[in-house]
Amino acid sequence: MSFAPFDWIDAEARRRAAAGLVRTLRPRDAEPELLDLASNDYLGLTRHPEVTAASAAAAHRWGAGATGSRLVTGSTALHAELERELAAFCGFEAALVLSSGYAANLAALTALSGRGSLIVSDAGNHASIVDGCRLSRAETAVAPHADPDAVAKAFGAHDGRSLAVTDSVFSVDGDAAPLPALAEVCRSANAALLVDDAHGLGVLGDGGRGALAAAGLAGGDGVVATLTLSKSLGSQGGAVLGPARVIDHLVNTARTFIFDTGLAPAAVGGALGALGVLRREPERAARAREVATALYTRLTAAGLEAVRPDAAVVSVRAPSADAAVRWAADCRTAGMAVGCFRPPSVPDGISRLRLTARADLTEEQITAAVAMIAATAPRQTDADVS
Repeated sequence: MSFAPFDWIDAEARRRAAAGLVRTLRPRDAEPELLDLASNDYLGLTRHPEVTAASAAAAHRWGAGATGSRLVTGSTALHAELERELAAFCGFEAALVLSSGYAANLAALTALSGRGSLIVSDAGNHASIVDGCRLSRAETAVAPHADPDAVAKAFGAHDGRSLAVTDSVFSVDGDAAPLPALAEVCRSANAALLVDDAHGLGVLGDGGRGALAAAGLAGGDGVVATLTLSKSLGSQGGAVLGPARVIDHLVNTARTFIFDTGLAPAAVGGALGALGVLRREPERAARAREVATALYTRLTAAGLEAVRPDAAVVSVRAPSADAAVRWAADCRTAGMAVGCFRPPSVPDGISRLRLTARADLTEEQITAAVAMIAATAPRQTDADVS
């Protein structure tokens, strides 16, 4: 009998291929050849000279890596500076920097819940939140999308520690969570509110201070935020922001912080450089929203079905998963990169192109993008089913 423990993978690969769900890596060159509406570089800071210089300077001074977990050797004065700056900018008492936004969500959810507690999670939440709920060992109730009444009902059926978790801006359609209503539900139930502000930081709020600042909730006793440094700040890494006692608790209990190597100094330096640019040029946040609105307005005027953006994500519906893949490929052939979201990555089963607005896009680029998307749009047929 032959030893073939991975033969089942071939069957899985055939199943994915038959469903049109094969994912492939496509390495890109350092110099972009395509008009980029696929990345999350909302403020156009990834290649900003001040940001790249700060990243390089940090690597030269502190080395290529953090050298260990932050509780051993990996916590530098640079990390502490970034935490102070993030907390001050976003309006929170304290912050904790981790190696990714994914790790930040896992840290917050597992450390702030546990056996006997309840997490109420929005049905549209990011995969990192879903995985954090699974790892938390808490009871998890999935509430219908953007439904505070359903969250309140879930809280009412539980006797014990509770937490509601939501994206501030949902990554698939770009719609915003009803944060004020959710906060009121949490206050009434004596529950905590955890908000992933990955797509709000740098885009929403005064000068890009985020969705919680825009809602007047930043710094609240029962409010904790997670965010990523890899979108508006153009770097890499994540953070948890909240009351100082919450951050101290994470330092002592969050496994994705305790047992993970600290964020590389170059990423820390780059994020600090980006924060400096954003403080000096707060108009970048408003410009990103303006570009998103312009894309939505012109695409719908061209007869396409798009979702009105609340931040910098613009979702354009496709008639089927296969059509979405072909559409994205045709856009690439025409000279533009766009995101392609399809099942199982989309909770509603509707395939779409996902466009990300950038503050540095010119009027000419916006016009060209709309023209390319409209020209390559698939025609719906009876066979097209998402």
